Amino acid sequence: MSVKEYKQCTRCVLDTTTSTITFDAAGVCNYCHGYDEAAKKTVLRPKEVRYAELNRIVEKIKKTGEGNEYDCIVGISGGMDSSYMAVLVKELGLRPLLVHFDNGWDSELAVKNIEQLVTKLNYNLNTYVIDWEEFKDLQIAYFKASVIDIEVPTDQLIFAILFKIARENNIKYILEGYNFRTEYGVPEDWNFNRKFDLTNLKNIHAKFGKLRLKKFPTISENDLLMFDQIYHIKAIGLLNLVDYNWHEVKKLLMEKYDYTPYQYKHYESIFTRFYQGYILPKKFKIDKRLAHLSTLIRSGFITREFALKELENPPYPIEQQNTDKEYVMKKWDMTEQEFDAIMNAPIVSHDVYGYDKVSYWAKIKVKLYMIYLYKIAYPFGIKKRPLKN
Repeated sequence: MSVKEYKQCTRCVLDTTTSTITFDAAGVCNYCHGYDEAAKKTVLRPKEVRYAELNRIVEKIKKTGEGNEYDCIVGISGGMDSSYMAVLVKELGLRPLLVHFDNGWDSELAVKNIEQLVTKLNYNLNTYVIDWEEFKDLQIAYFKASVIDIEVPTDQLIFAILFKIARENNIKYILEGYNFRTEYGVPEDWNFNRKFDLTNLKNIHAKFGKLRLKKFPTISENDLLMFDQIYHIKAIGLLNLVDYNWHEVKKLLMEKYDYTPYQYKHYESIFTRFYQGYILPKKFKIDKRLAHLSTLIRSGFITREFALKELENPPYPIEQQNTDKEYVMKKWDMTEQEFDAIMNAPIVSHDVYGYDKVSYWAKIKVKLYMIYLYKIAYPFGIKKRPLKN
């Protein structure tokens, strides 16, 4: 079997760690070319075009939310993008309900950043605390399954609760913190791109879990379609419509809101820090900093030379990695021998655990349900049935 030759992009720092990378004659990777093409259609559009679209969206959110206490929801993690989103919606005159998800892994710094931001902006904060025993059982199941994306349970939790709270409060807009300039271009083979596939989740948990998931909220692709088509709840992003400058945003948050930045993206969560900085590099041979730093290079926020210098260091200090490992094992009630055995177990593809078959039939189901609601049920006064989690 031939070994693939190592190669690194001459523009960014992404390399053949991902099997999905290709290079042109100048050594520039397909992710850089993809960024350029996508940027032309999004963040590099003329300012007047982007801001006109922003104003139209904001006015629609305000109009749709008339009479409600809140006109939108903003999920806040304590990270820079979600924190700036909270600031931006205030400047735009929106009335957001801030929602934070406590899955048991918040760092003290994240809690502090959120508290200071909420206080200074005078927002209401809804903190959703997950049932720890169920969440732990599902997280451990993913770890034991040896699949790459152990963050699926957290992503499931976040979106399921956002849509649930939106529907309960008759809020039609969920404002996402996604930011093209700092997040574009994570290789497809570095995570699981069907995070809302409940067949995959349930099969992993059925094989490796111990508890019944009675309180853990889930959301499927079918549910997302229902929320969109039936309840008209939209998840949209605004950060790509404004002139987002990574350095200026960081400076603003630090100076005006006493914000303390993290070493790397998504390190506001202890588990995410450990997953990206320890589990991924050691078990899957993936350094996610390659993707994060590459996006900053393409956006002009850092140089390639700076990124290469950063990559000479470990993902985060070894002493902190060891401390986090002890903390994770303790919270998971796992011995070091058990933990290391799983770390050394063969990698397993998510494909092994199956997929939902909903893409076609979900659309048919939604159409039939809409006919039932608007042509049959409503004339007789029948109310909408609650959507199952």
